[in-house]
Amino acid sequence: MARRSKLSAFAGLASVACLSQTASAQAFQNLSATRIPISGGSTENVDFADVDQDGDFDAILAEGGDSGDDQNNIWINRGFEAGGTIGFFADRTATQFPALLDQSRDIEFVDLDNDGDVDIYVSNTSAISNQSNHWWINMGGAQGGTLGFYQDQTTARWLNLNTAPTSISNSLLLPSGFIDWSCDCDFGDLDNDGDMDLVHSTYGGAFNGNVPTRLFLNDGTGHYTEFNPSSFRLTGQNIAAGNPALWAQGIQQANTANNTGVNADVASSALDIDVMDVDGDLDLDILHGARQEVPRMFFNRFQENGGVLGAFRDVSTLVFPAGWSTGDGHYEQEMGDCDNDGDLDLYGLNWLQGPAFNDITMRNDGIGIFSNIVVLSGSSADDNEGDFLDYDNDGDLDLYVANFSGQDKLYRNNFAGAGFSYTNVTTAQLPTLNRVALDADCADLDNDGDTDIIVANDNNAEEYYLNNNTNVADTFAPRPSNLEQAPARTAGANPTVVRVQVYDNASYYETWYINVQLEYRVLPTVAFTQVAMQASQGQIWRGQIPGALVGTIEYRVRATDRRGNVGVSTAKQFVASAAGPVTYCTTSTTSSGCNPVIGFVGTPTAGATSGFTLTTTNTEGQRAGLFFYGVSGRTAAPWQPGNSSTLCVKAPTQRLTAQASSGGVAGQCNGSYSEDWLLWLSTRPTAVGQPFVAGEVVNAQTWFRDPAAPGTTNLSGGLEWTMVP
Repeated sequence: MARRSKLSAFAGLASVACLSQTASAQAFQNLSATRIPISGGSTENVDFADVDQDGDFDAILAEGGDSGDDQNNIWINRGFEAGGTIGFFADRTATQFPALLDQSRDIEFVDLDNDGDVDIYVSNTSAISNQSNHWWINMGGAQGGTLGFYQDQTTARWLNLNTAPTSISNSLLLPSGFIDWSCDCDFGDLDNDGDMDLVHSTYGGAFNGNVPTRLFLNDGTGHYTEFNPSSFRLTGQNIAAGNPALWAQGIQQANTANNTGVNADVASSALDIDVMDVDGDLDLDILHGARQEVPRMFFNRFQENGGVLGAFRDVSTLVFPAGWSTGDGHYEQEMGDCDNDGDLDLYGLNWLQGPAFNDITMRNDGIGIFSNIVVLSGSSADDNEGDFLDYDNDGDLDLYVANFSGQDKLYRNNFAGAGFSYTNVTTAQLPTLNRVALDADCADLDNDGDTDIIVANDNNAEEYYLNNNTNVADTFAPRPSNLEQAPARTAGANPTVVRVQVYDNASYYETWYINVQLEYRVLPTVAFTQVAMQASQGQIWRGQIPGALVGTIEYRVRATDRRGNVGVSTAKQFVASAAGPVTYCTTSTTSSGCNPVIGFVGTPTAGATSGFTLTTTNTEGQRAGLFFYGVSGRTAAPWQPGNSSTLCVKAPTQRLTAQASSGGVAGQCNGSYSEDWLLWLSTRPTAVGQPFVAGEVVNAQTWFRDPAAPGTTNLSGGLEWTMVP
């Protein structure tokens, strides 16, 4: 979200004139006096999530900014409280938030520790006093406390700030975090490992635009270490021309036109960033805002690097048309699928300035190349932040704009099956809203099916609550698209990870909370099995198909929004072959120096009554023995004291038929055993693991007598296999 200093000489330009109309004639009615607490201060940002998991959206507000240190706020939606009403908020800051004063410009919800509740990241500026960003942890979930109550754990959540691979100068370190000038930080699973990583942008001291944005990777438990493949450490706050570009390919060069990886510009006066899949490869890219410079685009090269996170590439001059941004005051941008074609188009707030502040849109061609710059009508006033919403529930993304110098604005999307364009409907649809607005967030706050808005205002003015009066419930289903094709594989312990894009006629941060399920089946099975997918942020979701499955596996994605509208992706398939039986573990050495070798003949087919024979050779001659197996996995435990055997099969185990003799000659290594395991099973319906199905993993081992050995018995190594259809 875009917050910034009141810098512009154009802040006093006349805004779009909007006549006050009756609520019945407008889409939105200002119900601030009754719906939200009395507020004030310099409110820089508002964000929504269900902090207490009671089924409604709560709100958090970032306070302070340029006005000085202040207390951030939490407002609880009282829809499911005793005596409460949906869409009416109560200030619970004193009881549920840490008592902490700071200069906050942004506040973000994120489940950083993967425990199922939303934590908070607070972006602060050191414009007046040195301070760090903060990690606030929801004390429900893994913490075992009360949902929606937060604790500051900043010190514990930063890792290795003073050791490699940090790029942060020692002079910037604080007892808790590091000095910075942060206006917007976003999260996303940059390395596709199932947790939320951090893109930490900065505008630099006094908006100098010379302090680099940094990336931090989550260790899976909500602790963060800087991603700095260059290994370069700054000596001060600024990055200089010629320094390595930290997390991007090449050398730092301000305003570079290079897009081949030779140069990159990772330091500009960023007031807003967006982490989205821009080029359709299912990796999260970075749209990097810039207040004074031109905004930039960085592509994630995860796929090109073979599924390993490497340095991003600055592709700004490749993906944007000439003249994509001019002048000063580019405070914010948003990405959304404006024409419902399965890619992210772009809205640039104040991107064309000179002298008026013109907002623009651009169309994505599907691979991240933008064209067709269109100036929005009536956008020449100094705007501050825009958000997509579908206020009229016609299935496309409209646009609300929080204005810094006068009346907020509303644009209706004219999408009718191809292309998109926007009409300024402010006069007809909005009441008079002329405070200094710094942010607006859109969501269905009263669960009536349409989208409402809270506007964060500056200058000690109270916030706005705009209730949607259309009463037209959303009937448009989410759109899962571009489902990742899983490659053919060999069955094993690791899951098959697939990603998908999910779009809806709502803001991306509202879409993160819809129900997305990955459905899979092994053909010819009719019924699908469902597993929940996790939002990777942006428009990407991530799911896992069990790796032990064998056969032709069909899968698809089902997305259900808060109104119950269901969208299902096209189905895809991949083949998972059974892993051939493999030996593992340490075999014994017998008293005669024999090293038994366990093996097999045939195929372990689920449902078959014969055809898979276990064998063991090179054993002591003329010794009794038997096979045993288990279905709980491998182990590596000592067998009996004094011999060299290792127990390789985890309990519980099941023995097969005892064999009287291994044959061969006593004292020589020419004994052997064999038994048709499937035939034995067919007469033992209550044996461990029965009935076996395709994909199950089995472990087996051979036991035999060795009287000359101290322990009187020995074991072979282990054999592991996966049952096939």
